[in-house]
Amino acid sequence: MKPSEINSKWKQLQNKIASEFDSEIPDLKVVLFLIGVQELGKGPKKYSKRQKEELMHIATCRLLSEMGFYELEGLDQDGWPHWKLIKKIPAYTGLEQEMLLKSLAINYFADIYE
Repeated sequence: MKPSEINSKWKQLQNKIASEFDSEIPDLKVVLFLIGVQELGKGPKKYSKRQKEELMHIATCRLLSEMGFYELEGLDQDGWPHWKLIKKIPAYTGLEQEMLLKSLAINYFADIYE
């Protein structure tokens, strides 16, 4: 996707999520948190700050697994997924990282919202 297409679809995704959750427009961190909660599969509940960071990490690994960077190793005793890096991630700039994660998040939610 071109950057302009990513930005347009990202705005649409943000608006759909905001509408569904009756909340403010979510930023990338909030979207990653939602993906992490979905991937954890335990539903909405109170999470500590550390758990929220881990959920965003789970989401990032899940999204980057679509490009072959990570693979799911399995679940720990508490049911949390653990990912293994299998291919070195290029040194993307901050903007490139953001655009990449946004495009992968758009694809992740495509089945849900389209």
